[in-house]
Amino acid sequence: MSETIRAGVIGFGLAGQIFHGAVLRETEGFEVAAIVERSERLAAAHYPEARIVSSVEALLEDPTIQLCIVATPNDSHRMLAEKCLEAGRNVVVDKPLALTSDDAAELAKLARARGVLLSAFHNRRWDGDFRTVENLLTTGRLGTPLMFESHFDRFRLEPKPGAWREAEQPGSGILYDLGPHLIDQALSLFGPPTSLWADVRIDRPHGVVDDAFDLQLTYEQSEREELRRLRVWLRSTLVAASPGARFLLHGTKGSFEKWGLDPQEAALKEGARFADNGFGTESSKSWGLFTAPGEAPEPVATLRGDYRKYYENVRDAILGRVPLAVTVAAAWSVACLIELARESSRSGCRMSVDFRRAATL
Repeated sequence: MSETIRAGVIGFGLAGQIFHGAVLRETEGFEVAAIVERSERLAAAHYPEARIVSSVEALLEDPTIQLCIVATPNDSHRMLAEKCLEAGRNVVVDKPLALTSDDAAELAKLARARGVLLSAFHNRRWDGDFRTVENLLTTGRLGTPLMFESHFDRFRLEPKPGAWREAEQPGSGILYDLGPHLIDQALSLFGPPTSLWADVRIDRPHGVVDDAFDLQLTYEQSEREELRRLRVWLRSTLVAASPGARFLLHGTKGSFEKWGLDPQEAALKEGARFADNGFGTESSKSWGLFTAPGEAPEPVATLRGDYRKYYENVRDAILGRVPLAVTVAAAWSVACLIELARESSRSGCRMSVDFRRAATL
């Protein structure tokens, strides 16, 4: 296999342009060789070296395309991923992998049968603030974690006209949009919970799909004794003129509070490059604060974020050098918790979580 992996990006909206095309182009070992763009004619100006086609079928006619990236509306993820897997291509799907855990499991089965890689784009494991939280927990500075709260808040009182995420269709709404990020980060930190409670709702006066949620994950029966008192809160809303803390953690040795979002998304939207001086690095005024009992708050430097690390891992996994970081089992687990969150919100009941199926994927 060539050391340079030729990639085809399916879809050239925000996800295709910013989170996949721009990141792939600056990740060593990849070439953005083809782009599927059905309507607009924007891709050629951004990627003059790439072949622009209007269908997935045309993309798959090129046998040199080794990796297909599905960056289309959520309700098309399974269908498009299935086509690419059937054709024997490695596949990355923008989050969520699929709208149901059953669909995610079927894609996993197909990838295994074809002997190819399948992953979901849970890029926010490489946010700088999340890496900082990981480090605080790994080093034991917080002690035993007792409460973890993660917010992803915005303010947009009116639904965005023409936005598929805010239309009444499968896969729309904030739980499918921002939920996968918060859920995957929590699972990455603490592993599988044993129960879940959720409130998924419409807060805006003219909203037609969910635009706010609160999820609580609990670990009473966890195999890790130190997590059994832990409460994890995952929250998001589109009516937060004053957003909540991005991360708030309380442990037996202290607390950590972090405000503001990782800067990479905003920088990429403005046309910044990873090679730019200071890209992915927060200024000291945005650092979080660690407070030990009886001590003054202490700033904690935010580690540098770098979304290229996701694709570097995909590259090395395709080449057989390392295990895949964001596995199908992880993506299935996210889909499973979204299903349980919707059921919990409908019923008002706490749901038991059973991840045993993930071990078979």
